[in-house]
Amino acid sequence: MTTSDRLDTTSDRHGTTSVHSAPAVADVVTANGKVVRKATVAGAVGSFVEWYDYGIYGLLVTYLAINIMGEAEAGGLFLTNVGFLVSFIARPFGSVICGYLGDRIGRKSLLATLLVLISAATAAIGLIPSSAVIGVFAPLLLVLLRVLQGFSAGGEVAGAMSFVGEYAPDARRNYMMSFIAVGSFVALMFGSAFSAVLITTLGDDAMTSWAWRVPFLLAVPLGYIGFYIRRQLEETPHFTALREQNTVVRNPLKSALTNPRHLRAIALTIFLPALNGPGYYLLFVYMPTYLKTSLGAHNFPMLRALMVTAVSLIAIVICIPLMARLSDRIGRKPVLIFSAVATAVVSYPMFLLITTGEFGLACIGTTVLAIAFSGHAAVVHTVLAELFPTTVRYSAYSIGFSISTIIFGGSAPLLMTTLIESTGSNLIPAFASIVTALITLVTLAFLRETKGRPLASH
Repeated sequence: MTTSDRLDTTSDRHGTTSVHSAPAVADVVTANGKVVRKATVAGAVGSFVEWYDYGIYGLLVTYLAINIMGEAEAGGLFLTNVGFLVSFIARPFGSVICGYLGDRIGRKSLLATLLVLISAATAAIGLIPSSAVIGVFAPLLLVLLRVLQGFSAGGEVAGAMSFVGEYAPDARRNYMMSFIAVGSFVALMFGSAFSAVLITTLGDDAMTSWAWRVPFLLAVPLGYIGFYIRRQLEETPHFTALREQNTVVRNPLKSALTNPRHLRAIALTIFLPALNGPGYYLLFVYMPTYLKTSLGAHNFPMLRALMVTAVSLIAIVICIPLMARLSDRIGRKPVLIFSAVATAVVSYPMFLLITTGEFGLACIGTTVLAIAFSGHAAVVHTVLAELFPTTVRYSAYSIGFSISTIIFGGSAPLLMTTLIESTGSNLIPAFASIVTALITLVTLAFLRETKGRPLASH
């Protein structure tokens, strides 16, 4: 296969990453519609299992604090902040190892294994004995399991996106891949709703005693369903083509980290998803804690805080496939630019509404923010997958996105809590949202359009 037979990314004299398409492996790697749909379901289910944990961890952290740390308030903040942070610090290690294996041996088996690890670690949290029984080993076990979850998630995101992207037709790639993002938000919504139902029906005493464990243990059947679905699929057509042509890279990490073209794309992968931090972790994962602790439990008890978040989750689940379809029609960059600008413009006034403490105004604020962010959530991962060739896609994508997640996402709850306490301003998340939206917007200036182009093979 010659250079002219491949899809290649280069940089022009302005340093702008561009994509050049030519007939490549794409002609021989098409899959029928039924297989593509199965691959999409497999990716979405995996995303659901991964993000289900985030949906329940933040909501149940008070009960975890009582059982694992021995007391609620300070222990709850510790487990919220450190628990999130350590899982994200572990992500790059998972990214490096899983990315290497995914580009060497294939996506299918590795993704099925990662799903087992994530669900097993989540379920194991529900089995940790209380600190009254095992003392300091209880929080140590929790941190260890959060590390395992972070390691697994570090390999899951880029792997699932690459898996579905390598099955999807060029003209509908973003739409098919968008259901992985939908799966993550549905998981947050399901985890929140399930936890809320338990809290409402069983009460605080039962939740503190034993029922807090139930949502974590539910990860076992969820993980099994996802594992079964993923095991039924074949390897992606693009990776299969590399095997048949005997062009699988011997050391994908070395190839990704020593090639200037790949390094430029990795840099884009770090800064382009900057908006993900406020988008995912502040607006949805951290929001219930923010409403309760920063704005006062008298204004937003946990159930009311969950309802505010649920409204915004419904809005973004509806909008993501629509934005993805739009991206497949008019391009990735216009949708990403619109989303970044819209988020920057509405963040401050919408957080003003949220901080009033009024339930209705808070729902309006979070919903508008969710709609503004939906274009980014729908498109960004498709662009990241399209930046890299099949030979290093899993490795390079994983490395860049995990670093981005640590910088802009994993530290968000800890950073927001610290800044709010030190400044006394509940509008700190609005400024974080504006800054990261601007970072994403600036990064887009270095990106060329990738809509409808075949995926690169080398």
